[in-house]
Amino acid sequence: MSTSAIITMVLVQVSVTIITAYFFMKVLRTPPKPEPNSYDEE
Repeated sequence: MSTSAIITMVLVQVSVTIITAYFFMKVLRTPPKPEPNSYDEE
């Protein structure tokens, strides 16, 4: 495998990992939406 192919492969893997981790942490840090409570409505 050539040097440019290895560099490209590593860059793509690192960027995909960083993007995945960013959105995963964004989902985990988002507070849950309060669900409507049908018992409180009158």
